[in-house]
Amino acid sequence: MKKQLLYLFSLSLLVAACKKNDPTPEKKEEVTPPVVVNPYVPDNSFKIVAYMPSYRDPATIPDAKYKMITHLFYAFLSPTPAADGSLQSLPAPGNFGSLKAKAKANNVKFGISVGPGNTNINEDTYLAIAKSTTARANFVRNLVAFAKNNQLDGVDMDWEYPRNSNGGSEAFHLLMKELSTELHKIGIFLSAAVTPAVYSSTNRDAILKETYQYIDFFNIMQYDGPNYDSAEPLNHASYKMSVASLDYWFGASRALPKEKAIVGVPIYGKSSTGTSIAYSSIIAAAKANANVNVATVSGVAYGYNGIPTIKQKAQLAKDRANGIMFWEFSQDTNDETSLIKAANDELGRAY
Repeated sequence: MKKQLLYLFSLSLLVAACKKNDPTPEKKEEVTPPVVVNPYVPDNSFKIVAYMPSYRDPATIPDAKYKMITHLFYAFLSPTPAADGSLQSLPAPGNFGSLKAKAKANNVKFGISVGPGNTNINEDTYLAIAKSTTARANFVRNLVAFAKNNQLDGVDMDWEYPRNSNGGSEAFHLLMKELSTELHKIGIFLSAAVTPAVYSSTNRDAILKETYQYIDFFNIMQYDGPNYDSAEPLNHASYKMSVASLDYWFGASRALPKEKAIVGVPIYGKSSTGTSIAYSSIIAAAKANANVNVATVSGVAYGYNGIPTIKQKAQLAKDRANGIMFWEFSQDTNDETSLIKAANDELGRAY
């Protein structure tokens, strides 16, 4: 009996020793690492914004020119005519890639402008998307995915225009709120190209004050207004028009915060019949006209902004707003007559 007990005791010690030295690691519960989120940090610095249409060749812009801007938008990415929130293919992806690389290499914030871009896309398309809960959610999801996948700094909404007569104000508000919320979660800003609001229209006061909080800055398109100034009837973007536009946006009825306002200027001229011509083409025809606002090219008179007017507007932007915007990058000259250079010189910026 004693031998049997001793044997059992020895066996239990052996089993205990084997368990103690068991090399099999103990199973631990797997922990999923937290997703790193870098929310958007508000940027109230002075901005020099330019747009570049997809059909323009990025090779026409010298590297030095990127030093003269802070933000660059590729125009346009568009929804499909189905208005279900799906997006069309990006036009000229090669140009997009080249422009993005140049912007990033020069510390320029690069974004996509969401706008017409197609004859089948108009304000009704955006209205239909924004009014539909399903289409709006799909649109927001697709835009955020596009911005994230392409490592963009921002998205610009160019809906021309939401109106207060058809439910556009409320629809625009919901779209901007939802888009801004999702973009800001991943560190991407949201801007909007908006009306100069100098003419009576259902789009003049369509953007609600409560929408401002969701839009980081407004590119105010202060051009395409011939005859606004009787002293310069052919100038479609007179200094008087820019002043009146800011007066309205900053007035009691609109009360747009100064830090969100960007003064928009054109780098092109328009004739009395509405035909357009690039500023660079005007200068190529008559270089002396860089300092005036009217020029005749091939027998047609065009009104535009020359260097003195651009400098005047740059100072206006510095004194009353928080930036200046140019439509569009490739229409400028690349020498001493450059309008973007003139703006930088007036602002005292190094480039």
